[in-house]
Amino acid sequence: MTLPLFAVYGASGCGRGVMPLARAQLAREGIPATQLVFVDDQPEVHEINGHRVLRYEEFVQADASARLIVIAIANSAVRQKLADRCVADGVKAWTVLASNAVVMDDVSLGEGAALSPFVTLTSNIRIGRHFHANLYSYVEHDCMIGDFVTFAPGAKCNGNVHIEDHAYIGAGAVIKQGKPGKPLVIGRGALVGMGAVVTRDVPPGVTVVGNPAKPPIKKG
Repeated sequence: MTLPLFAVYGASGCGRGVMPLARAQLAREGIPATQLVFVDDQPEVHEINGHRVLRYEEFVQADASARLIVIAIANSAVRQKLADRCVADGVKAWTVLASNAVVMDDVSLGEGAALSPFVTLTSNIRIGRHFHANLYSYVEHDCMIGDFVTFAPGAKCNGNVHIEDHAYIGAGAVIKQGKPGKPLVIGRGALVGMGAVVTRDVPPGVTVVGNPAKPPIKKG
C-alpha cells in the first residue's frame, strides 16, 4: 500500500527545529518516521538528523498517495512563494503543532501553521495561512492575524490586536492590548524588533524598536 509522504520544507535552522515536532506528531498518528523527509532546493547532504533530504522535484515525483508539507522558512516572502509553488503542484499544506502547544476556544488556524513548544492561543482568534509561532510565544483573545506572519521566540500578543500579512514580531516583543472595536493594528510587512514594547499602531512596512516602540533614529 502506498503511503502519504510528509515533508519539512527547509533544512536549515528553522527546518531542523520543526522536524522533531513533525516527527512526534506523525508518531501520535501511527505514521512511521520513514514517511517524513526534508525538502531543500539546494541540499548539501542526503540526510539530516536521520531524515532523507530531497530536492523539491524529487519530493513531487516520489511515489506517494499524497504529499503534505510544512514550510519552515523564516522569510515570509519566500514562504509565500514556496506555498504558491506547492499549491500549483498539488502539494497540500500541512500544519504541525507541538504536543504541548495550547489552543483554547474558538480558534481558527489557517493551513500550514507551525506552532513550537509552549505556544498558547487563547480564545476567539483568527489566524491566516502559514503562521509561524516560535517557542513560548502567545496570542491572546479577540486577535486577528493575517497570512505569513512570524512570531519569534517569546513574542507576546495581547488581546484585541490585528496583525496584517507578512508582519514579523521579534523575540520577546510585547504588543499592548487594544480595545473592543478599536484594536491595536500592526500593518502589513511591519517589523517589531526584539524586546520592543508596542503601545500604538505600527504602519505597514515600518520597523519599530525599543520601549515604547518607535522607528529607529537614522544617524548621519
